[in-house]
Amino acid sequence: MKTFNCLISEQMKTMEKLLFLQGELERCQEIEGQLQLLQHETGLESIQQEIAAMKRELREIQKVFEHQTEEVIRSYQPGKSLNGSSV
Repeated sequence: MKTFNCLISEQMKTMEKLLFLQGELERCQEIEGQLQLLQHETGLESIQQEIAAMKRELREIQKVFEHQTEEVIRSYQPGKSLNGSSV
């Protein structure tokens, strides 16, 4: 009977370790998931900043294009030259 009790005692210790490690593993996996989410959000923020910069650059290029279009229209109007005098 003494051997049986020792074996049960050892098995209970092993079970405690098993449950502890299982709980720790689940906790660490949850933290890993949160860190991956944060890393993803950080990447998202970086992409959002890049998009905002591209939008600003696009607005500037659109302004230049509009100005160029106005210049083309003015230069094409009959009776006017590039310097604004009549032909």
